[in-house]
Amino acid sequence: ETQAEADRNYMKRIEAGDPVAMRQMGWKSKYEGDYSSAFEYLTMAAKLGDAESHNQLSLMYLKGNGVEKDEKMQMYHLEKSAIAGHPYARYNLACYEAINERSDRAVKHLIIGANFGHDKSIQALKQCYKSGLVSKEEFAASLR
Repeated sequence: ETQAEADRNYMKRIEAGDPVAMRQMGWKSKYEGDYSSAFEYLTMAAKLGDAESHNQLSLMYLKGNGVEKDEKMQMYHLEKSAIAGHPYARYNLACYEAINERSDRAVKHLIIGANFGHDKSIQALKQCYKSGLVSKEEFAASLR
């Protein structure tokens, strides 16, 4: 299958409302440096609830790729992604909360990320346990 055929198939899937195809075209566009199209496809997929598309949009707002840097929109998409079950977004929220000295909120995000099996969340939670921010029971429960 040629790239042109693959793109036609993606477009058929996009027209049928497939958020995965929208996300994949968004990634492809982003990789090719076409941030305008990437933003368009990722936004369409995010509106359909695609967690990874929300995560990618948060990164675009963070870095200013194809959009003006906007912390409020970055956090909006990061939170939507985390709520939809994206463990890396949950970890990034934990980092944001830790930087802003809200360790109790950071720990909650890490516990949720660890429950998803996200390795960085587990490792960060282990550090929280060692520093006394997490009880032995909380740490053990997050690993089940």
